Amino acid sequence: MAQVTIQLNGYNYSVNCRDGEENHLRAMAAEIEKRFDRVRGLGTQGGEARTLVLAALLMADEISDLSKAKLPAGANEAIAQAEHSLREAKIRNERLKILAERAESIAEILEHP
Repeated sequence: MAQVTIQLNGYNYSVNCRDGEENHLRAMAAEIEKRFDRVRGLGTQGGEARTLVLAALLMADEISDLSKAKLPAGANEAIAQAEHSLREAKIRNERLKILAERAESIAEILEHP
């Protein structure tokens, strides 16, 4: 387990991470620091907690926008329809399996009366 020291809003934090994830952790800290810079640039007043909350809200807003942008309009409806079609196909396959077993039973009876 690796330990990385990151600096956020002028404070140092020691954070554990898996070996090899150090650079990823530093990159995430840099992204958070960018949000701190934006909050400070807005000229808002408040302490460390308020700055952290505003930075977190900025990140949550960006995540929300990215999540919406990932799926084209109507994608959720298309996914729901596809899931419904899969359920119906599964039911049809089960019925077909039962019919095939019946047909095999009838064929067996006809072959060996």
